[in-house]
Amino acid sequence: MMRLEELMRSALVDGLSPAGTAEIVAIDWLGTDQVSVTFRTPRGLDERVLQRIDEDGLRPTMPVRPFAFDGDGEDFRLAAEAHRIALAHLFDPYLALTNAEIEPLPHQITAVYGEMLPRQPLRFLLADDPGAGKTIMAGLLIKELILRGDLKRCLIVAPGSLVEQWQDELQEKFALEFRIVTRDMLRAGYRGNPFAEHDRLILRLDMGSRSEEMQERIDVAKDFDLVICDEAHRMSATHAGGEVKYTRRFQFGRRLARRARHFLLMTATPHNGHDDDFQLFLSLLDGDRFEGGHRDGVRTANASDLMRRLIKEELYWFDGRPLFPERRAYTASYMLSAAEAELYAAVTDYVREEMNRAERFAAADGRKRTSVGFALQSLQRRLASSPRAIWRSLSRRRERLQRRLEEERLATGSGVQAPAAAGRMTVPDDDDLDEMAEAELEALENEAIDTASSARTLAELATEIESLSRLEAMADALRGSGEDAKWRQLAAILDGPPVWDPATGRGRKILIFTEPRDTLDYLAERIATRLGDPDAVRVIHGGVPREQRRAAVAAFNDDPAVRVLVANDAAGEGVNLQRGAHLMVNYDLPWNPNRLEQRFGRIHRIGQTEVCHLWNLVAGETREGAVYQRLLEKLEEARRALGGKVYDVLGEAFEGTSLRNLLMEAVRYGERPEVKERLDRRVDGAVDREHLAALTARAQLARETMTAADVAELKREMERAHARRLQPHYVQGFFLEAFARLGGLASSRELGRFEIARVPALVRNRDHLAGGGGDPVLERYNRVAFEKAHVRGAAGEPAAALIAPGHPLLRAVIDLTIETYGSTLRRGAILVSDTWKDAVPRLLFMADHEVRDGVLGPDGRPRTISKRLQFVSLDEDGAGRDDGAAPYHDLRPATAAERALLEPVLAAEWLKGDWREKARSYAAEHLAGGHLREVRDRRLAHIRKVEDEVRLRLRKEIAYWSRRAEQHRLNVKAGKDERLALSRAEERANGLADRLEVRLAELKAERDIVAAPPTIVAGALVVPAAMLDALQRRDDPTPNMFAEDTTVSEQLAMDAVMAAERAAGRTPTDVSRHNRGWDIESLTLKGELIFLEVKGRAAGGEAIIVTKNEMLRGLNAGARYNLVYVPIEAGFAHAPIYVTDPARHLWNEPRFAERGTILSVREIVALGQPQPQTENLVPA
Repeated sequence: MMRLEELMRSALVDGLSPAGTAEIVAIDWLGTDQVSVTFRTPRGLDERVLQRIDEDGLRPTMPVRPFAFDGDGEDFRLAAEAHRIALAHLFDPYLALTNAEIEPLPHQITAVYGEMLPRQPLRFLLADDPGAGKTIMAGLLIKELILRGDLKRCLIVAPGSLVEQWQDELQEKFALEFRIVTRDMLRAGYRGNPFAEHDRLILRLDMGSRSEEMQERIDVAKDFDLVICDEAHRMSATHAGGEVKYTRRFQFGRRLARRARHFLLMTATPHNGHDDDFQLFLSLLDGDRFEGGHRDGVRTANASDLMRRLIKEELYWFDGRPLFPERRAYTASYMLSAAEAELYAAVTDYVREEMNRAERFAAADGRKRTSVGFALQSLQRRLASSPRAIWRSLSRRRERLQRRLEEERLATGSGVQAPAAAGRMTVPDDDDLDEMAEAELEALENEAIDTASSARTLAELATEIESLSRLEAMADALRGSGEDAKWRQLAAILDGPPVWDPATGRGRKILIFTEPRDTLDYLAERIATRLGDPDAVRVIHGGVPREQRRAAVAAFNDDPAVRVLVANDAAGEGVNLQRGAHLMVNYDLPWNPNRLEQRFGRIHRIGQTEVCHLWNLVAGETREGAVYQRLLEKLEEARRALGGKVYDVLGEAFEGTSLRNLLMEAVRYGERPEVKERLDRRVDGAVDREHLAALTARAQLARETMTAADVAELKREMERAHARRLQPHYVQGFFLEAFARLGGLASSRELGRFEIARVPALVRNRDHLAGGGGDPVLERYNRVAFEKAHVRGAAGEPAAALIAPGHPLLRAVIDLTIETYGSTLRRGAILVSDTWKDAVPRLLFMADHEVRDGVLGPDGRPRTISKRLQFVSLDEDGAGRDDGAAPYHDLRPATAAERALLEPVLAAEWLKGDWREKARSYAAEHLAGGHLREVRDRRLAHIRKVEDEVRLRLRKEIAYWSRRAEQHRLNVKAGKDERLALSRAEERANGLADRLEVRLAELKAERDIVAAPPTIVAGALVVPAAMLDALQRRDDPTPNMFAEDTTVSEQLAMDAVMAAERAAGRTPTDVSRHNRGWDIESLTLKGELIFLEVKGRAAGGEAIIVTKNEMLRGLNAGARYNLVYVPIEAGFAHAPIYVTDPARHLWNEPRFAERGTILSVREIVALGQPQPQTENLVPA
């Protein structure tokens, strides 16, 4: 029991918090019987009100004097490691990479760790080229934010065709479970609101944008920590005629941005060729900065701090090779036969006549005109596709119109002049058509072809049916004849190089894109018959269920018997075929040029190792074919000059008039010389080399360049991080020790794998009590592993759960360890170093320091924008040094006899005071100060830029609407009825002024960046073994097996190794003072980074000590790690002896209690090489 009056600052108290022993920071009495207490636990600061009834549960854990150094040393080491792994991201900067099933690439790492994670809060546009792996980047971001405790609720919004792929990849690559929102979830949930009941969701874009009900449920749920919008260019808005057209998707995006703390847009096509539209798109990220349209005197806002764009041609592997292979495109022209040309002419005449008749509705019935035009355009595309497609389309159209004619004759009494039914439907505009799912688009085309007619009377309808009957008969005759020039051209491609492989006597795998389902089925049948094997062909279209589609992709990629995949644009997104093929045919060319790059991107993706070949089939004598052939020829000319990047901007090349409209214009008027000349000029201008060069420059926008030198530097940083990582060895050592202490047992089974037959109830219940969320802790685990390579066992062995930061079992063990042993961190312990060269003790502290800004978080406290945890030690004079990431691993607890020997030392005057204040002062000056400067330098420039642009943009908009209001006011005085317009203009100007005031206040708070006072989390007194020897006055007559180990001998050894490295052509750097677990980093001429731990020993020494941190770094780094022994004799260093990958030869995985190992010099000499191999002076 502890009375409220006994509570005082710095006291350690149990019973105050479930997180364990609490250190009292502040006390505020609320009357005489209750007190408000602010306290610190290993989880951070907290506060509560205590009343008299709480006194029975309070217990003091130690005298008020902190750091009495009477704690158990092993408990201290375990609690310190639990605290470090709980904040693993502070020590392992690429934490999510260690347990994700991916092989990350340079541009992906820089996007996540260089661009997105440092931004608080995140408002960002990731606009790398198609195939760059933006889903991987998003998954890494999500995983890393979860591990950093910064993300609980996440919503991903994606096109309907991609939601399953998102779900699969997040589960398979990152072990992240997301639910796809369905309409059933609106009815089946406890509250009918999946956004309130689930924290991780994937939502179809159009389901969200078209449903007010869905949006209302998002609004009433808690805000999301992160919202990601994939293919975000679909959330577009456009300037037209001085007005802005806001689509439902754009408005939905704006709604999501308001409900998200972090907001990420992802698209490979952020710019549609119009700067004003791009500014509107960017307003989703910052509505104040990109407010309004273009105004005189207002420059286009610079988005470089809001986005990243890298193009395929500038992406690399870690070894410096280009990430994407070369891509080549060919135009495969073919001539129509006489029968085909006759059918083409007849159907085209029909389309032209009907289009001209539809113009009659331009003024009176625009909707009917649009639906008829869409139907005829679709019919024309099917004419170019295949004889079966046009025959089936004509047949269905004739049958439906015939049925309609008969029904209307019955209803109207057979009057030939009676009006025909409208036959109208709603057709989306071109942009929406381009974004429709393939199955939805084909259904819309079928409906239009079957029902939309320009006939105004039953007589006109009957005439059209007669025309259709004639055309149907011609198409049926052609189909029956087997004559198909387009098929013959495809067959020639399949028989020729590089499709046919003479070495194997069979064709290589090939992807064939078509459009109508009728043509797809036709091609699949003909190719299967030609190959003599129906199983050699797979198909993908909108009607193929998800699992069958995945099976088709897997078979094409992995089954050598499957040689051809026939697909339409249902496979244009979200299907990865680079492992299966590097050859592709566009049997039907898309009328949206963006689809060319989307299709090519199915095989021209990360992981493709072969040159990619594409054949575009074109009937050059047809009207639309002639336009497309000219386009492809000019595009190839530009490609030879500009490279593959021309494909990236092809969709923007046709500004003003879409390619679809140009092709239809060719169909309708292509026989006129002046029209053909104009179309040629339009195509030539669109794909002119200078125009495309300008577009590629503009498309780069704010993109960065990633040079080979950038990749090389990133590679070196990744190699350092790999050697320092916590997973698997640090985590394994901690978990096995802590789990055993909590009553658990992990039994070793196969290599690197363990069985947990029973998880103690205390551990199972802990994660639930701690609010861990996610998966529960299980009662048993058939297998667990700590390294990704051991998750999948050999054949017949069960898969293992990966125990890594974020796993609920590890989370529960960490939490219980801190609760059980956390008080030892503040009591302090005495630890002994067998390797420190100091002759006097030092005080070792774990210092936590944060940088905050003036923005208040949900708890009402200033927001933390950066945090660090470091170990420093001080001597009696207050001189400090950085002791590395986890120095306690190399220290052992003092024995009882050693503690007794140290009693006089503990009584020394310099240890009597509260050393935390000295430690705080040192941390504030030497750690927090630099931390603060670094954060300020990074953030203030960005804040100033945003502030300038917001002020300029909004003031200009305010002035614009104020002038409009003044003009309306004068007009009202002059008697004009403009009061409503006046009211709207005044409301707009006033609203913008309010927004400016609020935003500037927010930016002022963001600019208020300060360092919080450092917190001393733990402390220990470290005594060198040499000092204990001196206290014992030990005069051991036996020879010292380590001989002399002095600063002089160490420096001689370092100098010798540095010289040997330079002589071998490497570039060494001395990093010994940073306590990284190695002394030298040496860069080879091949760009590889190796780590050298140097051990200099005087002649006669029989052994050397390798600390536990050095052992674990060696295990992490593998063959990049070298133990270098340098014999020292009479002040002279002999030639260094190198042992590469010493962890493989000289030590095993250390247990947690181990602090190092002693190695025999004789064994090192026997294993080692006398000097590093001299490298060529020219990089390989």
